[in-house]
Amino acid sequence: MNDHLASFDSLLTPEGRTLLHTVRDTDPADELAVATRLRREHPAELVSAALGQARLRQRAVAKFGAADAGRMFFTPNGVEQSTRASVAAYRAGRMKELGIASVADLCCGIGGDAIAWARAGIRVLAVDRDPVTAAAARANMAALGLGDLVEVREADVTGVDTSGFDAVFVDPARRGGRGRIFDPEAYSPPLSWAVEAARKAPRAALKIAPGIPHEAIPDDAEAEWISDGGDVKEAVLWFGTDPGAVRATLLPGPRSLLARGLPDPEVRSVGRYLYEPDGAVIRAHLVADVADELDGGLVDATIAYITADELRPTPYATAYEITDQLPFNVKKLKALLREREVGVLTVKKRGSAVEPEELRKKVKPQGPNSATVFLTRVAGAPTMLVGRPA
Repeated sequence: MNDHLASFDSLLTPEGRTLLHTVRDTDPADELAVATRLRREHPAELVSAALGQARLRQRAVAKFGAADAGRMFFTPNGVEQSTRASVAAYRAGRMKELGIASVADLCCGIGGDAIAWARAGIRVLAVDRDPVTAAAARANMAALGLGDLVEVREADVTGVDTSGFDAVFVDPARRGGRGRIFDPEAYSPPLSWAVEAARKAPRAALKIAPGIPHEAIPDDAEAEWISDGGDVKEAVLWFGTDPGAVRATLLPGPRSLLARGLPDPEVRSVGRYLYEPDGAVIRAHLVADVADELDGGLVDATIAYITADELRPTPYATAYEITDQLPFNVKKLKALLREREVGVLTVKKRGSAVEPEELRKKVKPQGPNSATVFLTRVAGAPTMLVGRPA
């Protein structure tokens, strides 16, 4: 048994669980004092493991919520790479609608997706080759009362027989020793292996990085980009659903926008309103679909800002009323903000090398009013658009 696994297993003992309860609300600033006190009565390695797990649980609240995170077990990579609970629940709901009753979850990590499937009543085989990660997944199913629906197996996913399952889900590792991996063939396992595994199953879903080039998407896959609360979380390749389809899905909701194959929008002069499309819309290359819905155009052929003369509600973009359009000039912006008594300044940029914090320091906003400034290009020219949420 390796040291990491032994350390993790010690947390599952009665003494370990008691320590976890004791340190659960420890402030990071107090860790040294708490550790010193607890080591008088408990093994130093167990105290360190408990404090480390408490930190991971605190970080995991943002993804899993306080109730689940406080009972679950994590690894550092597991917190970083696991699917957010809201996204996993959406995907489980979609699989349920497809009639899927069993899933082989390959590269399951600490079990974020498996939890959602089991809660949707789907039977799961969860596989991970890392002993500590598999142990964490197994502990999580027990902690959440899902062990009857989820079998956790420590194994190399490339050797797992998935023929008895309605669907396969693959979430390849996209981080290595040097950080994030951008080449899909450098994933573990490689994307090409995952695609072939998907094609052998009745249905399948592959979780991939949102920045994947569209040309790397197989023709027989449906591509879906998912955002949650405006933040792009992931892309998924679905097999056995709607080959060639492209969609952006926004959570909460869900709301899904399906590509209609529209041409690029025309470039127009800046109108009264500026729309900032959701990140999933941009990643899915569906800005044209939103522009068509808004009867709008682009401020620049290479910039994903939509301009229109009318205010139309849409879940797929955030609307701003534009009050001023200026060539890029810090002094002019500073004078305008002083005149408007703007003290709360939101700076957004697209197509500009200027960093928002640098601009904020230079203009030194002061006053009771608020404004939003967009640093962008309009018809190729560096421009500042000033406005407010509509």
